[in-house]
Amino acid sequence: MKLKRIIQKEGIFIVFFFLLPTGLAAQAAYSLPDTTRSSWIEPDRYASGFTPKKLILPLSLIGVGAVGTAIDNMNDFHLFSRKESVKQIRIDDYLEWGMLGWVFICDLMGKEKHSWQDQLFLVMLAEGMNAGMVHGIKKGINERRPDGGPHSFPSGHTANSFLGAHIAYKEFKDTNPWLAYSGYGIATFVGVSRLYNNRHWVSDVLAGAGFGILSVELAYLIYFPVRNKLMNKFSNKVADKLMISPSFNQHGGGLYMGYSF
Repeated sequence: MKLKRIIQKEGIFIVFFFLLPTGLAAQAAYSLPDTTRSSWIEPDRYASGFTPKKLILPLSLIGVGAVGTAIDNMNDFHLFSRKESVKQIRIDDYLEWGMLGWVFICDLMGKEKHSWQDQLFLVMLAEGMNAGMVHGIKKGINERRPDGGPHSFPSGHTANSFLGAHIAYKEFKDTNPWLAYSGYGIATFVGVSRLYNNRHWVSDVLAGAGFGILSVELAYLIYFPVRNKLMNKFSNKVADKLMISPSFNQHGGGLYMGYSF
C-alpha cells in the first residue's frame, strides 16, 4: 500500500530487471546530477575500435576446454594427481564474487577509463551474459565433477573471477599496467583452487576463464552504443528526474529505474 501511495503521489515509473543469481547483499542508488550526466552523454570510442581479434583468446580457451571435455580421458589433461579427499580451500567461494568488485578497488589506486557508473553497468551486463552462458551449458552438458558431483563444465567460479579481472584490465591497461594485470593473478588462484579442491577438471577451468573474458568483451561492445543512444535522447530536464539503482540480495540481482513526472 505504501508503494502504491508513492507511485500515485510522485508519479514514479519503476522497472525491475533481474540479471543473475548471486549471494551478495548490497544496494546502491544514484540520480544523474549535472556533472555525472555530462560524462555519460559523451560518445565512447570503444565500439568503433572493436576488432574480432579481441575474441581470439576467450574463444580459444573455450574451444580447448570443450575439446578436453569431449574426448574421453582427456578432460584432466593429466596435470594433477587426484586424491580421494583433500582439505578444502574455501577462499575461492568468496573470491568468486569479490572479484566482481575488483575494478572498483582499482579505481581507488589509479586512473580508470570510465566512470564508476559505467563500470557498474558493465559488470552487471557482463555477469548477466556470463551467468546465462555458464549455467546454461552446465545444465545442458552435465559433466561429472572429479569428486562425483554434477555440472562440472565450465567452472563458474573461474568465469566470475576472470570476468572481474578482465574488466579491471580494460579499464587500466592504458594508465596503470600493474593494476590492469593484477586481477589475473587472483583469478588464476581461484582456478587452481578449484582443481585442488577436486571440484573441476583443467578443461572446466580453461573454458570458465574463456567465458568470463568473452562476457566482458561482449558487454563493452553492446553497452556503450546503447548507452549513448539512450542518454542523447534525454534533455537536461528529463535526466534530472531519472534515478537508477542497482540492487543485489540473497536471491539475485537487478536494476531499479525510477522516473518522476
